[in-house]
Amino acid sequence: MKAFHEVRSYDSDFMVWQSAYQDISFLAHWHQELELIYIHSGKARFRINDDEFTAFAGDLIFVDTGDFHYSDSYDCKNMLDFIVFDPGIISPHYGRSNFVHPHITAETLAGLGMTENTRQLFARVSRELREKEPFYQEIVSAMLREFVYRLRRLLPVREETAAASNDRAEMLYDIQHVLTYIDEHYNEELPLSLAASMMNFSESHFSKVFKKLVGLNYIAYLNAVRIEQAASMLRGTGAKVSDIALSCGFGNVRSFNRTFKKYTGYTPSEFLMLPDAQVRNFSFYKRKEERTHYVQNDSLTLVKNSALP
Repeated sequence: MKAFHEVRSYDSDFMVWQSAYQDISFLAHWHQELELIYIHSGKARFRINDDEFTAFAGDLIFVDTGDFHYSDSYDCKNMLDFIVFDPGIISPHYGRSNFVHPHITAETLAGLGMTENTRQLFARVSRELREKEPFYQEIVSAMLREFVYRLRRLLPVREETAAASNDRAEMLYDIQHVLTYIDEHYNEELPLSLAASMMNFSESHFSKVFKKLVGLNYIAYLNAVRIEQAASMLRGTGAKVSDIALSCGFGNVRSFNRTFKKYTGYTPSEFLMLPDAQVRNFSFYKRKEERTHYVQNDSLTLVKNSALP
């Protein structure tokens, strides 16, 4: 599976997905779709490429195609609404919007006269996708197209030299390559030295860049990938814990059990006793609640109530 290059499953060939979450964070990932995140209440911390910021109620986050992004909001209370969609929904020739900043504040939306448009967009897309009345796909496409291109008409765009743009793109491509490699080889030994060599960095420089871009140190991120996979295997295969531990890159069961509880709040045996739910493809939206449960019509999620290193 292409985990941290997120490949989302849609209900049909109409590639628009919408969902709302309370008190969540998500690990660093990227995808080809556009992603709109509306802060209904509370606050959330984000990093999108080079931009790190805190968003508050009424703010909109615009994640462009290929943007590297995560949210580290383990101690925040929030209600976030997401719309993720293929750029071909709004234009077969869509090019990156390149806004100066992906964080569009409530004040900025008000100044653009788009506060109510933003609220209505999320409400109507949710309703149309849920009810699926005749021509709902055409209506959703039209709403998204108008909304995105109104933003492009009204918001300033980033201006940078070709050299700076290329350097930035190369850095993001390299880190995406490292994450994809981790996802495909998580069951192998993946020392820091190997990951650093993939970017031609020293270990110390790579560690700094990785933590800055991904929000976790290298080992914490690697373990997160392994635990995601282990949780899926526990719920879906019936394999022995010892076999799962070894197949997910852990040297012994004791280390696996300790790491599993650190990331989920449960031992593997406790995790298996939780209320049953169908295991679907992982998304990287993490609920930060006291009790693990599963997101209806979405995917298995792991719970972590304290910050990871």
